[in-house]
Amino acid sequence: MKLAKDSAWAPLAVRTFRALWIAQLVSNTGTWMQTVGAQWLLVGHSAALVTLVQTASSLPVVLLALPSGALADRYERRKVLLCAQFAMLAVSTVLTVLAFGGVLTPGLLLALTFLLGCGTALMGPAWQAVQPELVEREQLGQAAALGAVNMNLARAVGPALGGAVVAASGAGWVFAFNTLSYLGIAAVLLQWRRPTTPQPTARSEGLLAAVQAGRRYVWHAPGVRRVLLRTALFIPGGAALWSLLPLVADRSLELGPGGYGLLLGLVGVGAVCGAFALPVTRHRLGPNGILAAGAGVFAVTLVVLATVRIPWLAGAALLPAGLAWISVLSTLNTAVQHRLPGWVRGRGLAIYLVVFQGGQALTAPLWGALADGLGLTVALLIGAGLLVGSALSVRCRPLHDAEGMDPSLSDHWPVPSLMFEPGPADGPVLVSVTYRVAPQHRAAFTDRMRHVARSRRRTGALTWGLFQDGGDPARFVENYLVASWSEHQAQHHSRLTADDRRFEEHARALLMAGTAPEVTHAFDAAAGPVVDSGGQEPDRPHGLRHGN
Repeated sequence: MKLAKDSAWAPLAVRTFRALWIAQLVSNTGTWMQTVGAQWLLVGHSAALVTLVQTASSLPVVLLALPSGALADRYERRKVLLCAQFAMLAVSTVLTVLAFGGVLTPGLLLALTFLLGCGTALMGPAWQAVQPELVEREQLGQAAALGAVNMNLARAVGPALGGAVVAASGAGWVFAFNTLSYLGIAAVLLQWRRPTTPQPTARSEGLLAAVQAGRRYVWHAPGVRRVLLRTALFIPGGAALWSLLPLVADRSLELGPGGYGLLLGLVGVGAVCGAFALPVTRHRLGPNGILAAGAGVFAVTLVVLATVRIPWLAGAALLPAGLAWISVLSTLNTAVQHRLPGWVRGRGLAIYLVVFQGGQALTAPLWGALADGLGLTVALLIGAGLLVGSALSVRCRPLHDAEGMDPSLSDHWPVPSLMFEPGPADGPVLVSVTYRVAPQHRAAFTDRMRHVARSRRRTGALTWGLFQDGGDPARFVENYLVASWSEHQAQHHSRLTADDRRFEEHARALLMAGTAPEVTHAFDAAAGPVVDSGGQEPDRPHGLRHGN
């Protein structure tokens, strides 16, 4: 398949990406069919119970995404994906058997939906993180958009098909189709032979340490934090549509399961159409314009659903909602992908998924409670108000400009020259870097070192400080503490990026001519000296150690 590299469909020219995309389309169709079946089985109960279907499927991401992200960085991502597929296949089989047996109670339905959500939580970070292995970096935006197209094509077909099947034959058959749909992705993954790549850096870390490293990276990455903020501001209002649409179909529009499926299908059709318009929209509006416009369009849709009782008018309003949804999601997904280096991509994407899915999981029961307590119309209007606030906030809290960012690996630090070979667990390690700065550059130097500080903390520093010598004002000392020697070695060889190197070079350009930074490494001396008076290393390698 030959496609222009700048085409929206260019990633489909990659054989493995194309095969996974098709298999995912089938699986997503099954998921949407099951969602319709599950929600319609509960639609005769309270609004809160109906919205709990979304909570049950999304809450596992909040609970498990971070450990799943660490697993995606720690182990081969293909194997993680396969484990998730087979686990979901087993759970879906049980759900199907119970449905056909007529013993599927609301409690069992929600519990099994929660377990399927656990499989999704395990799969999510690895699925996102594997995209750069399938397509070129320049095509990550198209790949993210195609992922959204995939989901919304499934949304266009799955709900309508699921509603028809539920109306004709019962929910058991939609659960059965979903069970079979997992086999396609598993078959493609079993045939895929990944290119030889270095072992994930998280393999040498404990699971908790790997999770902490991912959390630390995101906390000290302003660009990633801003993406998370924009996600958190959009999702609560956006979740109102998915949580309350079954109730709109049943109570306001008086439609059956087939009609509800068609409403969801219209959102999917709008999203697919939006994929064609996305390159032009991105060029004209830019990322922040898309976020503001998308939230505004979603708000208008909720107002229409709150006030209109004519099915075809409500359906017409859902078409632009689909376009807005795919535009916002692909913008956020591309933004976070571009800002994460490979060593922490799985964990960073896991945190993004926590915010994205967690926002839906936590707000879904609130929308149900509001619909029960204040009425469906008021709940929809409150959601619209939140989205208007999200659109207006883009002006004061926009996405940071990603132009020129380069998160590719940069192994530019020299190997430390030590008098001994530390063990991987030796530490903590105090790294000190001494600089000499001319008087006219000292203020600018301290300002530029703020970016270096974030770099150190992102890649492993537990503490950081910059100090000016009281007896020699030209002398500045940077100190930062790393938990262990293996952590510091990871900084050296697998965590620094081209951006980190640029921040360092930008600060060091202000040093006095002819001077260079002096680096020392010191280890915990609490256990006694390491090097004795004769220069011999004792049997127990602990104590104060220095290296340039």
